Parts: sequence; C-alpha cells; structure tokens
Amino acid sequence: MKHTFLVTALALASLALALDGQFGIHDPSTVVRCNGKFYTYGTGGSSLVSDDGWNWRRGTALPRRGMAPDVIHIGDRYYVYVAANIGAQPKAAINMIWNKTLDPDSPDYKWEEGGVVASSDGVEDCNAIDPGLFLDPNDGRLWLVYGSYFGYIRLVELDPKTGTRRNPNDQPRNLAINCEASDMIYRDGWYYLLATHGSCCRGADSGYNIRMGRAKKVTGPFLDSEGVDMIQGGGKLFAGSGGRVVGTGHFGLLDLGEGVQKFSLHYEADLDRGGASVLDIRPLLWRDGWPVGGENLKEGTFEIESLGTGTALELAVEGMPVGGRRARGGRGAGPGAGPGAGGGGRGMFEGQGGVIPPQDVAQVSKSWPEGNVDVRMANYLCQAQQKWTVAAVPNAGGYPGSPYFKITIAGTDRALAATGDAELVVLAAFTGGPEQLWRMDQLADGTWRIMPKQVPNSKEAFVLSATGSSFATLAKFDPKSERHRWLIKTP
Repeated sequence: MKHTFLVTALALASLALALDGQFGIHDPSTVVRCNGKFYTYGTGGSSLVSDDGWNWRRGTALPRRGMAPDVIHIGDRYYVYVAANIGAQPKAAINMIWNKTLDPDSPDYKWEEGGVVASSDGVEDCNAIDPGLFLDPNDGRLWLVYGSYFGYIRLVELDPKTGTRRNPNDQPRNLAINCEASDMIYRDGWYYLLATHGSCCRGADSGYNIRMGRAKKVTGPFLDSEGVDMIQGGGKLFAGSGGRVVGTGHFGLLDLGEGVQKFSLHYEADLDRGGASVLDIRPLLWRDGWPVGGENLKEGTFEIESLGTGTALELAVEGMPVGGRRARGGRGAGPGAGPGAGGGGRGMFEGQGGVIPPQDVAQVSKSWPEGNVDVRMANYLCQAQQKWTVAAVPNAGGYPGSPYFKITIAGTDRALAATGDAELVVLAAFTGGPEQLWRMDQLADGTWRIMPKQVPNSKEAFVLSATGSSFATLAKFDPKSERHRWLIKTP
C-alpha cells in the first residue's frame, strides 16, 4: 500500500517527539515486559525501567557487567546474556544469568549464574560479543546470534528450558560479516537477520546503521533484496541516521499484540541531548516482504481518513465551501458567473482567479453550536471542521514510544472524546480526562490505530471505527478490518 507510506512521510514534517524521562543508554537490549513494566539493559550493567514504555527512569544495575546485553523471557525465567572481552579483542565470552523476575522489589528477585554459552579464543575469525536471542515461533527452538567486525556473525542453539548451550561441541554457523549487534525475527515463512553496520562509539561521528537479509531457514543463507549474501557483505538498509539523531543500532523486537509491532534501538548521538547515546522505540512496518523502520506520530494538523471508506472524520456541523458558495445560473450572478455563463465575468468552471486561502475557522465556527457536538464521516472538502490538530499532552503518560495525544478541531479547543456508551463526541473544550487522551499506533501496513486511553465506565479497549461512509463510532479492534485503520494525511 504505497499511499500509507506516503502518509507516514508527510507526518514526519511535523514536530518530532522523543521518549520522556531518563532514557540515556548505550547498546540497549531488547525491551521486555515484566509485571506490567518495561525493562532494558545496556553496556556496563546499566538499566532502564518504565511503567508505560514512554516515561523512563534509571533501573537496578545487573550484577554482571559487560557489553551489549540481551534479554528474553521464556516460561518463568528471564535470561540475560552479557558479553565481555578477556584481555584484548577478539578474545571474549558470553555469559548467561537468569532470574524469575526483573522487579528488584519482588521477593523472587535473585540472579543466578548460568555459565558461558559462546566464546572466542582471540585467534579465530569471531569476537564473541553482542548477543541476540531468537525463539523460533515454529518449533520453539532457541537460538543465539553473536559477533562483531573482528570476524563472522555466528549462530548457536540454546536450550529454552535452561538457557544454556544445547550442543557445546557443535560448530557455530557463520551467517554474516562486516557487522555486529545482530538479532533475528520471523514473519510469513521468512527469517530475517538484522545487524548493525558502520562505526560506533564516536558520538556524532558514528556511522551505525541497521541492515538486513532474509532466509527460508534459521541457518541461512541470508540474502538482501539484491540477492547478495550477508556473508559476502550484503545487507538491505533498515534504519539509519536522520533528523537530529546519528548512529542507529541494536534492533530489538517489541510485539504488543493485535498486529502492533514496534522495535527498540539506540542512537549513538542525540544532538538535542548533547550528543548522548539514547534509547528509542519506533513502529515496525512491513512492505514487499521486508521490515521497514516506521516513525511515531508527530504533532501537527491532519485529515483523519478511514482506509475502509475513504471518507474523513469531521465535526457534525454544516460546512461552508472553501472560498464561499458560488452563485448558479443567471448572468453575472456572483463570483462564479462570467463569460462561460453568458455574462462579463468568469465562467463557473474557471474559478475565482488567484489563490483561495485556507478556511478561517474563527469565521465559519460562528454558526457552530456552542456545546458538545457529534462527529461523522464525510467526503474531504478541505473545510475547517475536517482538520484536526494532534498534540502531545504533557505529564499524561503514554505507551511504548509515544505520549498520549489530544485531538482537537484545528484552531479551536474543541476536543474529541469517548462517551460512556462507547460512542464519540467533540467537547466544547479539552479538560484532560482519560476519555480525551488518544493512543496512536502505526500498524504494519503504515496505517494507524486510534484508541482512547479509557472509555468511561468500561475496562475494555476500543478503537476508532468507521461505519458505512458517514458514521464514526468506537469498537473492539479487529486487525483485519480496514474500518479500524486510518490514514493520517497532511491537509
């Protein structure tokens, strides 16, 4: 769906948002959930924790310090794999530690040593650092990818019941070269190897970028979109530097269910934060059989259009054509009359001449009701009641990678809200209640799922839904329904 990716690009022109709180970290692990909280671990034993995936704070350090750890939750255990060089690179070892919980306040919080799962002797063509864990959804087998620029990216099998090496005497398989910080995911019959290329640890001069290949088997070969094997130096670009951030690396999958996938990563330098290395969480999209690094929604003014109906969400008021109504029939009858109509002015199909400015909401809204107003769907005509400003709400919390937003008619304080009977209304003013806070998740095809933080008197989750071509409501999310998917367009 090429149009949905165009919409994403348009949205990026608006004000950028980053995570909130303390999110400085280097080489973050995959973000994992434990008892409703989000955790990630970084080089040096550093740790971050978040209650909602948006506002982060410093967490409890790992007992084993090292480089670029990774974490995975299997059964009742959390396995953390930490690499450390033994003397000079590339002599290194990856150790595993495990815990029943990541919450240091839990009585079950106790780290246990699991031993070495992979190593390099300093002579072989591998540096056993940067572990990445992958649990195959097809057969439940657990795999570890690891390695750096000192040689190959390698693959070994682990025991999912213990987290230890399954067959220590088996030779690791070589998968790629000229990269590090690798990880693996699976979708629709394909295994994808994502690995970080370029230079690291040089601040704003770091060339880190994430590249990928895919294979029909977990053991490879992993080819890029041009058919070049990653072991021959191939790799299709997944995500690189852009805007005010430099050096993109360390992919980690965060699957939130219902078709919503995101990924964690870090930037070697965030120029808005003094060039610090920071965590980010972004949507994971899919196009033509390849993962694509999406972007979280940015503040701005948009048309909100249903993918299923092609009509736009609007305030249910009488609209005024942009530029005013044209007179019909009769010679010289208003700005639309002219030579084509037999008079001395312009024909009704020749326009008014010059540029028609955007509609002034302050003028047209004089005829709108003063209180709460319903919403509906209609053909988009560039009118004021069809333009919505989406703005982050400070100190209102958020969800992985994004804050909650308020959605108001552009140029006004009239705010979209959920009602107690799971319907929609536009309030006369935004007051900050949870029914007026909106979560915006980008789905795999680039469209958006829009859902209120809370429907009054209900614990169920609902999303914005188009019914027919003229009615909008709230409904339980169906990942297959186009009526629950929205295009966010720059008007």
